[in-house]
Amino acid sequence: MATFNGFTQEDFDVFSIEGLENRMEALRSNVSPKLEAIAEELAPYITSLTGDEMHVHVAKHARRKTNPPNDTWASLASNKRGYKKLPHFQIGMWESHVFLWFAMIYESPIKEDYARVLDKHKEELIDHIPAEFVWSKDHTKPEGIPHKDLSKEDFQQLVDRLQNVKKAEILCGIHIDRNDVILEDRDAFINKCEETFKTLEYLYRLTKEID
Repeated sequence: MATFNGFTQEDFDVFSIEGLENRMEALRSNVSPKLEAIAEELAPYITSLTGDEMHVHVAKHARRKTNPPNDTWASLASNKRGYKKLPHFQIGMWESHVFLWFAMIYESPIKEDYARVLDKHKEELIDHIPAEFVWSKDHTKPEGIPHKDLSKEDFQQLVDRLQNVKKAEILCGIHIDRNDVILEDRDAFINKCEETFKTLEYLYRLTKEID
């Protein structure tokens, strides 16, 4: 099992390697083991936070035939066999940044019901999420919507979209720029992960209101 001792600029530079096979080889040998090590270390903590046993899933990018991946991640979910249909947590990276997410992606069969729960709790939810957090409606794009810039109307649109659009998703968490020194400091980064997922546990808890 690999260990995690911090990220390097070389980890981010993997995403500028040309060609599917070359990039995948660099991901498999360098980046994915780090993400897996982080997720394995966080699994007991998130298990205790949520009350659900968390299992680690590392992105394999197995369906790709020509285009190399522009991001990669490890996920934590309450099922050994898969995570995409479940609410889950992610630690991952693009060339520009590391992301820590709570994610409900389009494969989830409870998306519409979850949207109704979010709508019911929207006032306290907007208050609960820190200003520096970001939202996303598409996990395949690197951009996020800063919570501090999100109006109540904007949030309502995110929720309505989750309920009514088949491919809609909702993710919430933080971005950490590749040049942020916290990424070089193993303990500081793990602490940041724990602090972030403690905040995001609220969004996970709301999934339990679904009948």
